[in-house]
Amino acid sequence: MARLKVHELRSKSKTELLNQLKELKSELALLRVAKVTGGAPNKLSKIKVVRLSIARVLTVISQKQKAALREAYKKKKFLPLDLRPKKTRAIRRRLTKHQVSISNAN
Repeated sequence: MARLKVHELRSKSKTELLNQLKELKSELALLRVAKVTGGAPNKLSKIKVVRLSIARVLTVISQKQKAALREAYKKKKFLPLDLRPKKTRAIRRRLTKHQVSISNAN
């Protein structure tokens, strides 16, 4: 299997991505069996490529899920914690710009 291109993965639907993930995982299982049974060196070097491809597919799936969640919560009053900006603890506890302007006005 050739190296997967992320821009091609992003154009696929979720079901296609899940099918591709299943194929890659089964291919990885076969390659691991070949490794144990003393397979050819080209199969052993292919393990890394397949693992990276699996990681790419999983990354695209999670990015799509997060984007869909962001879209769903766009008009809501509160954002879930994992969709809020991480920043640092001190910055998160700092007054907002609006709160600062109110306190300076008095």
